[in-house]
Amino acid sequence: MRILLDTATFLWIVLGAKDLSSTAKEAHTDPANEVYLSAVSAWEISIKYSLGRLPLSEDPDRFITRQREAHMIEPLPLGEEAVFHLHRLPDLHRDPFDRMLVCQAIAEGLVLLTPDRQIAQYPVRTLW
Repeated sequence: MRILLDTATFLWIVLGAKDLSSTAKEAHTDPANEVYLSAVSAWEISIKYSLGRLPLSEDPDRFITRQREAHMIEPLPLGEEAVFHLHRLPDLHRDPFDRMLVCQAIAEGLVLLTPDRQIAQYPVRTLW
């Protein structure tokens, strides 16, 4: 399975949060799965860090890269094809980062690993 982590899921994984479901834990640790973190999530983390809303042990560029590598998570760039899905999405969710993650999951054929029930209302495969 090819999995895209939403931003909160990535942070919960790398920070060892208890909020992860058992399904989420199994999915991201299964060596048969390909797990990705979007550039969109890196952007969101960087913005929240710079606004003082997300304390990290080091700057986001180092933190994200080190944590991705430690947890065997591949980077996923944001491509034009994913962006073109944005205008097709129903207006169910106001978070622009989540909406772009949905678009990437659709364009790349990925399962979005997310606890967000609003995201599950989009035409995208989700898992939690």
